[in-house]
Order: sequence, then C-alpha cells, then structure tokens
Amino acid sequence: MSFHGLPCWYELASPDLDAVKGFYAGLLGWTWADSGMPGMTYLLASCDGDMVAGLFAPDPGMPVAWTNYTAVDDADATAAKAKDLGATVVVPPTDIPGTGRFSVLIDPQGAVFGILQPTPMADGTAGGAFDQSKPGHGNWHDLSTPDTAAALAFYGALFGWTQSRAMPMGPDMVYTIIARGDQDIGGVFNEAGKAGRATWTVYFGTASVNDAVKTVKASGGQVLHDPAEVPGGALIIHCTDPSGAVFALVGPA
Repeated sequence: MSFHGLPCWYELASPDLDAVKGFYAGLLGWTWADSGMPGMTYLLASCDGDMVAGLFAPDPGMPVAWTNYTAVDDADATAAKAKDLGATVVVPPTDIPGTGRFSVLIDPQGAVFGILQPTPMADGTAGGAFDQSKPGHGNWHDLSTPDTAAALAFYGALFGWTQSRAMPMGPDMVYTIIARGDQDIGGVFNEAGKAGRATWTVYFGTASVNDAVKTVKASGGQVLHDPAEVPGGALIIHCTDPSGAVFALVGPA
C-alpha cells in the first residue's frame, strides 16, 4: 500500500520544551515521552494511543515553528525530484532507526516542509498523526503563497495532490482546496507571509474551539482572531504557543 502524498507527521522546533509540553498537554490532551534518540532530546507527543508530533530545541538561527511532513514512497527520489522542481534541500534524506527516512526542504516560494518515507506500522499504516476524525490529531494544512498556480503545480507534481475546488474569499483572494485521492487535506491561497515567503500552517482538531480559546489564553499562548466559521460549519482559530510558534485549531463550537 502506498502512503505517498498523505500527511503523516508534525514537528515543533521550540527553545522552551517544558513550557510548550505543558501547553499542548492542556490544550490537546497530549502526553509526552522521550524518544531516546541518541545525541539530542527529541520528545514524542501521543494522543489516544497515536503518536502525533515531535518536539526538539532548535539550533541557533533556526525558526521557532511547526513543520508538517508528508509520506513518500522513496525519500531520496522525492527529494531529488523536489530539487529538480526548484526546491531547496535543507536536510538531505536521513535515516531514523525504527521510523523511516526523512528530509526537510523549502519549496520554490519559500515554505518549509518535510517528507518521510515511513517504516510501516504493525497495523500496516503510516501512523495516526493525521486523522480528521479525532481531536488532538493533525486535521488540515494551509499554504499561504505569493504564487498559487506555481505552488499547486509543484505539490501536484511532487505528491500527486489534486485540486478539489476553488472558493473566492474576497475581491483579491481565492482559496483552493487540495486533496490526496478523495480526501481533502488542506488549502492554498494567494497571500505571502513575512518577507514575501510562502508559509505552511498546521491545524489540529479540537473538541471545542470556544473552550480552546480560553485554554490558549490561560496557558501563555495568544489567539490571533475570533473563531471564524468555515464551509461545513466548523470553526477555526489561529494561535501562537508560549514560544511564539503559529498553529491553528479546527472543530465544533
């Protein structure tokens, strides 16, 4: 079974491990454990029996940010293809014992993303980090970019993602839903982040957006806007955690 193009992992680089561990534990119900990775502290978050995210302290100069990973059939071939398509390889394909082979890249518009050739789990899956039916798991992925057409072409060629539909979001913005197979997994819209670079934003599911607003504010994070309704009736909020990393939440009121 091919997992190619399926979201599969989320990783946070943060200088304050203890603060963000407590923050996400209270907000998303995550429990934390040390991975035992030699040479560095790499913590693993679990939710309802699924490993959902990793946490580590960044090297000097590395941004404090979430990175989303997409499963691929062959990390080396995918990284090489991404480079041919105009991406920059930041971390070349590298083995993680018992997990798989990963690489970190920057797409042609400047957005950081990761790929993972996963070691299949005992149940034959690529893991349960991305599950739109469960709170505390990865749910959605937004790409703000200065060039929507170029971004859609790049990720379509790399991961086989297709375009479900496009929705006008005002006079100057169009939001294009991207799908992996028959499952909608995120969206791309024509807006650049800091310094005109593209940026991915990770959404995690929550059982109550209104309760999450209170928890974020009480736990040292910030809520960047009031809850906003999206097609289908769910609400979303964008937030920063205590270390300043941006993320989003989606779920019922």
